[in-house]
Amino acid sequence: MSETITSTARVRTDRPGRYGKQLASHFGKKIDSQWDAEAQRGHLTFPSNADDLPAVTCDMIAGDNVLMLSLDGETETVIRLERVVAVHLIRFGAKDALEVKWTRTGGEEAHFTIADVEQK
Repeated sequence: MSETITSTARVRTDRPGRYGKQLASHFGKKIDSQWDAEAQRGHLTFPSNADDLPAVTCDMIAGDNVLMLSLDGETETVIRLERVVAVHLIRFGAKDALEVKWTRTGGEEAHFTIADVEQK
């Protein structure tokens, strides 16, 4: 059985609901996603690449000037999806200079900025 972790990020922005909705809409073209504008929360469900691994869900909650994100799943997949979600969010919020700093179970961090979007 693969090891699992949780990784969370608190993205500072004046428009957290807008970005949550935009992430759900964008990813909804390829995966299961949902955004409830009234509740200001939603999720992205990334299917597993292997039959023996569960899907990874990214929960999104818009708060006061913050979009909270939480990924939970198999370690390698969560680490890969941190970058995927962060890069998309940073692209959407380029004019707001968004930054995404994930903190994983155990305290390890992953930090993404516009410089990571420019690297392909």
